[in-house]
Amino acid sequence: MTSTAAPLDLLLLPTWLVPVEPAGVVLKEHGLGIRDGCIAFIGPRDAALKLAAREVRELPGMLLSPGLVNAHGHAAMTLFRGLADDLPLMTWLEKHIWPAEAKWVDEAFVRDGTNLAIAEQIKGGITCFSDMYFYPKVASDCVHNSGMRAQIALPILDFPIPGASSADEAIRQGIELFGDLKHHPRIKITFGPHAPYTVCDANLEKIRVIAEELDAVIHMHVHETAFEVQQAVEQTGERPLARLARLGLLGPRFQAVHMTQISEDDLALLVESNTSVIHCPESNLKLASGFCPVERLWQAGVNVAIGTDGAASNNDLDLLGETRTAAMLAKAVAGSATALDAHRALRMATLNGARAMGLDSQIGSLEVGKAADIVAFDLSGLAQQPIYDPVSQLIYATGRDCVKHLWVAGKPLLDDRQLTRMDEQQLTATAIAWGQRISGHSE
Repeated sequence: MTSTAAPLDLLLLPTWLVPVEPAGVVLKEHGLGIRDGCIAFIGPRDAALKLAAREVRELPGMLLSPGLVNAHGHAAMTLFRGLADDLPLMTWLEKHIWPAEAKWVDEAFVRDGTNLAIAEQIKGGITCFSDMYFYPKVASDCVHNSGMRAQIALPILDFPIPGASSADEAIRQGIELFGDLKHHPRIKITFGPHAPYTVCDANLEKIRVIAEELDAVIHMHVHETAFEVQQAVEQTGERPLARLARLGLLGPRFQAVHMTQISEDDLALLVESNTSVIHCPESNLKLASGFCPVERLWQAGVNVAIGTDGAASNNDLDLLGETRTAAMLAKAVAGSATALDAHRALRMATLNGARAMGLDSQIGSLEVGKAADIVAFDLSGLAQQPIYDPVSQLIYATGRDCVKHLWVAGKPLLDDRQLTRMDEQQLTATAIAWGQRISGHSE
């Protein structure tokens, strides 16, 4: 497919091109042309070489795929990486993370932590990420300056949080930021009620009404643990997902994060409402929160995307590694070696994430007309040989250190493994300084 009225800005010539849509396709010896930040050409190498292009990049031994989409995280929590490991979720939250946030989180913390997260994600092949954390305007500024793409979910809880003294203030700030950035080409503002156990019905109803008026997405932790569901049933007689359905929140603009506990009734609600599920396998494994039944959801027609969660509970923002874990775990949970094969796993990490965010018309697959959000993985190394199926090799035998180049809207953010717009040494020094401050006062 092609659109070649003017010279291409950039022509990429990889060994393999994996468009993700159509599903299961691997194009060998094809070229991809970029013009004005969008994909303008995909076709055989011979045809590509006949086109006028301002720059041509040969990418031997490389696989070109859509940029990875990290559908859930808390970016600034990179600065809490490893602070309180090997603890149950509620102990981790109530005894360690929430007190640390109360003490340390301010605009400077969010700026430095978000920049660290953005750089780590770019180096790992991620072109778009979802962030749910305090001082969302600061995070938005970081995304704007970095050249990356993001969904910023504004956190809303019934009690005061850093940057907002009440749920009403958080909602008001969200409406304002949504208005300020509604035309931004790379930033999408959404509403992030934290979880069913931290947001009351009245506030959820306010969020639903505003989200409907603005056509905004809602991003929320739901059914993260069996305890959460059990406690809700004991207190109200109702499972959290059923409560959200009763309040009218579920739907194609709702992102249910975690969903480790899914009954037949829950599954029916997800299917009927066309709600997306965001799977965070490594965080759930590390906190012993449970297993999301990905294959069961997939076979039922639920859109399942993948997220790393925050670095405080993962402890990395490595979506390629997360996807490998997701594929392995899906097989174990389903009791089937054919569950979540490599091609579907890659789709979960790209197009499904874009779909959950309402961005699938712009990103998530390599198609003419879509934004040129692209990553080049180097499969020429010893550990990737021999190559029978490059997608299988990418998911099961390749680490994020094989990410070689990355573009967002056609702009290079990583060139030959080097960040083009961020100072890696400065980011590292800043993170070390924060660690020294926090550890010096952590007791």
